[in-house]
Amino acid sequence: MGVLPAKPSLDQLRNRAKDLARAEGVKLSEAQFRIARDHGFPSWPKLRAYVRRVTEHGETLQHPYHQDVEYYAGRALGLLASAEDETPGAREPFDRWGQPPTRDGARVVVAREHGFGSWQGLLTHVRSLVDSGEPFARAYRAVEDRDVDRLETLLGEFPGLVTARGTNGNDLLGMAGATCDERLSRVLLAHGADPARGNVHGWTPLHQAAYSNLPLLLGLLLEASAPVEVSARGDGGTPLVVALFWGHREAAETLAAHSRAPGNLRVAAGLGDTGLLDELLTSGRGGEHRGFYRPHSGFPAWHPSEDPAEARDEALAWAARNDRTEALRTLVSRGAGVDADVYRGTALAWAAAKGRLAAVRTLLELGADVNHPGTFGGPKHGEGVTALHLAAESGHLDVIRVLLENGADRGARDANFGSTPGSWAEVCGQPAAWELLR
Repeated sequence: MGVLPAKPSLDQLRNRAKDLARAEGVKLSEAQFRIARDHGFPSWPKLRAYVRRVTEHGETLQHPYHQDVEYYAGRALGLLASAEDETPGAREPFDRWGQPPTRDGARVVVAREHGFGSWQGLLTHVRSLVDSGEPFARAYRAVEDRDVDRLETLLGEFPGLVTARGTNGNDLLGMAGATCDERLSRVLLAHGADPARGNVHGWTPLHQAAYSNLPLLLGLLLEASAPVEVSARGDGGTPLVVALFWGHREAAETLAAHSRAPGNLRVAAGLGDTGLLDELLTSGRGGEHRGFYRPHSGFPAWHPSEDPAEARDEALAWAARNDRTEALRTLVSRGAGVDADVYRGTALAWAAAKGRLAAVRTLLELGADVNHPGTFGGPKHGEGVTALHLAAESGHLDVIRVLLENGADRGARDANFGSTPGSWAEVCGQPAAWELLR
């Protein structure tokens, strides 16, 4: 395989083809075909189209890499949702391409960002992506397959891959974090990948490692000087906050050793930092830097308010999902509503979903309603759900037993599916939980 530079020149490739044709005594078309194959493309027109897109769009080009056309439709809807809820930077692509914030406008934006003039042009390309020879798509498949050797080879053949971006501005280092295979990230960092680089939402590899609860990868990225205080998806959305949002205590504690930014009530409650918690509750500053509220557009739009009561109530849920019982007691004693459902889940719902047995017991002692019907996750998932539904879904048997001992209703039905906790356990592949609830 030949090496294709980060900024390939179509004129240079044409000249190479002419030189090869003269030297080998073959037709120009045969020489062009050989050069295309040398770079992994099935034909000269495929190579030519790729080089033209890279040349015309430069570093701003987003390379298609997923073969499912519905994936791009989903990205368009996500872009539109982010623009509608005023996520920072989400309106810029619409303005850049002169498109209205509508479904069709979002699809045109996604197509243009990928170097195509129309939505149909993008879809036509995507349908043949697996046979296109596109370097970024091939590297993505190597990452998905956790094929370190193939990725290493591709990075040698196409040095520009380490700085290239895919859909939503995601690069290979960010994608590697989703595989839970640190070897891929090591290879990319060795080839010069930037650990500080974020996608269109500001989401960096460190955010992804926190999201996936990968302490080893966090350590690798921190050693490579990945920034810890950068925000994604809104003010205050640091990697630490992402880890705490999901109740990933190990990742959170790794990050907290480097920085506790943004240092608000969410962070104090999630880390169980009672000193900071008392300070913020006394000063009334705990509601700052709460622009981040969801990790992706699968969660519904919401705007945090400046109401101190809302910040206290929200912090209770963050303490619960991270099993911080002392913080729970402190917050309730300072006025937090034990059954408050500020954004997608009461404290008891989050504790049950994460299997936080100590938090569940503490909240029930503090008066939480064991059968409170609330929200959780995306709107198509959790409406009118109880803590028992969520514990059943994840098979947290100890939590299920404690909830039942405290009067949890086995026959409670959620609002979306009309299903009982036992049905949730059955559908979600939790036979032990189903047996316990039966």
